[in-house]
Amino acid sequence: MFGKDPNCVKCGKEIKGDQVVLVKMRYPKRKGMTEIKAYFKNEGSFICEACFDKKI
Repeated sequence: MFGKDPNCVKCGKEIKGDQVVLVKMRYPKRKGMTEIKAYFKNEGSFICEACFDKKI
């Protein structure tokens, strides 16, 4: 119903709930309330903590 969980853009690993991630996205122009998980899935790119910590 809500689609699948997001994946890391570097390694492709599925992002699970309560996991530390980096979300790369543009700052929104509009203000107001939104459902944050849906907004991140639609507007952001997720990077898992392991890929973020790599020094490549």
